Amino acid sequence: MSSLNRTFASRMRTGLYIMVTVCMLMLAACKGKDHEGGEPADGGLPAMIIQIQKCSRLYTSEYKIHKIVTHQDELSLSGSVMKQDFKVSIPVGKRRIAIPMDATLKAYVDFSGFSEKNVRKTGKKIVVTLPDPKLMMTSTKINHDEVKKYVPLTRGNFSDEEMTSYERQGRQQIVNDIPKMGIIENARKNAATTIIPIIRQMGYEEEDITVTFRKDFSVKNLTIEKG
Repeated sequence: MSSLNRTFASRMRTGLYIMVTVCMLMLAACKGKDHEGGEPADGGLPAMIIQIQKCSRLYTSEYKIHKIVTHQDELSLSGSVMKQDFKVSIPVGKRRIAIPMDATLKAYVDFSGFSEKNVRKTGKKIVVTLPDPKLMMTSTKINHDEVKKYVPLTRGNFSDEEMTSYERQGRQQIVNDIPKMGIIENARKNAATTIIPIIRQMGYEEEDITVTFRKDFSVKNLTIEKG
């Protein structure tokens, strides 16, 4: 049991590990014909929109997350004496478990609905508002060989239903931690890095290009899909 306690302490100190891997930006799939110089023309706007739409679902970053899901419960005795309810914990009935979970999150921007509404042009200046970033949890996996648990003789082992419930809790904890990961900011930055060269091909200078996102977007608006 002392070994389990050390494992719990170590895991809790370590917390949530995040390895951020920026995905390959599929710029080649989005590129169109080179603009032959000169002033940017209104006639090139539809062509630019078509080229951006070709990016379709552009994956901008991938996060690999390792999380330790911990749980403990204890056996208790409850009843009523002289109309007074009581509940007494039984120390020898405490169960503990630490479940290592690996998850993969992918951030992407879907350009399939990109249109003239996303573009504002004033002379040589152009402002492009990109669609909201989205997330996909492509996989979650428990390493059963590394699960650490302590079950006293007075208690039954953890059931498959309980294990499934803890995995569900782990996924939700990962979702709750998304605001701390910086994944939204990375998705926006990488999407802009991909789109700017396409706009430059239409004759715009980089200093005349502004790429932005919806101002009132927050994590509450984030779409999280299951892969």
